[in-house]
Amino acid sequence: MSRADLTAAPERSVLWTFGLLGSELTTVLRRGRTLALLGVLAAVPVLIGIAVRIETGDGSPAGPGGGGGPAFLSQVSHNGLFLVFAALSATLPVFLPMTVGVVAGDSVAGEANAGTLRYLLVAPAGRSRLLLTKYTSVLVFCLVATLVVAVSGLVAGALLFPVGEVTTISGTRIGFGEGLLRAGLIALVVAVSLSGFAALGLFVSTLTDSGIAAMAATVGVLITAQIVDGIPQLDAVGPYLFPHLWMSFTDLLRAPVYWDEIVRNLGVQAVYVAVFGSAAWARFTTKDITV
Repeated sequence: MSRADLTAAPERSVLWTFGLLGSELTTVLRRGRTLALLGVLAAVPVLIGIAVRIETGDGSPAGPGGGGGPAFLSQVSHNGLFLVFAALSATLPVFLPMTVGVVAGDSVAGEANAGTLRYLLVAPAGRSRLLLTKYTSVLVFCLVATLVVAVSGLVAGALLFPVGEVTTISGTRIGFGEGLLRAGLIALVVAVSLSGFAALGLFVSTLTDSGIAAMAATVGVLITAQIVDGIPQLDAVGPYLFPHLWMSFTDLLRAPVYWDEIVRNLGVQAVYVAVFGSAAWARFTTKDITV
């Protein structure tokens, strides 16, 4: 083999990897099911905004007693930017992770059920690279889904309510530009917070050849974790569950920012990614693909 061939081989490998990732992202984002899920996520901030607008039309505070409903709901009528934070608070416990669970659960099992997984493995991708590509596409979807909620909330908030300086949880005021930057950082933290659950869903997807079963099992794990996390008698278990610190993103609206809970949350997600990512790799690289 010539030196030129040795140099070209890694380049072809990189191009093949990016091509595979691009194809996977296109497939995921063009599915009717995925578009429907994103449409629902985009509708949530709009519905919240309209509800607050109707309720506060007579000057009354938003939410029962002025503080009911999702976090930040009472501030939405004073500053439309808070609709971004309220929408993320409302969707993060269930809607956002449920959409991620559907995509992650279907990532491998859906291909096996459709009979296309075997043909993907015939191509010179390798099982490890294919699995990494699948997980990367799920992570990109986490970011896309989070941004859909955030952008929808920003647009609806700007159209329905005044926007301006942001009053932080600490009581200080920051400019609208800095508020936008914090909103973007919050969206990024929320997306990364879903990475552990995404890895768990990928692992579940390698256990079965039924996409529906994998999606149902992944969503079932989500619901179970949320229930366990809400039982006071099981508080000792809570810190080890992937959704326990999801709402830590609210600390980004303090001045100064409180990083302790956020860092702890990201650490928990990293552990889940390592454990269930490794389990998915061990299962997928040894799995007998017959369909």
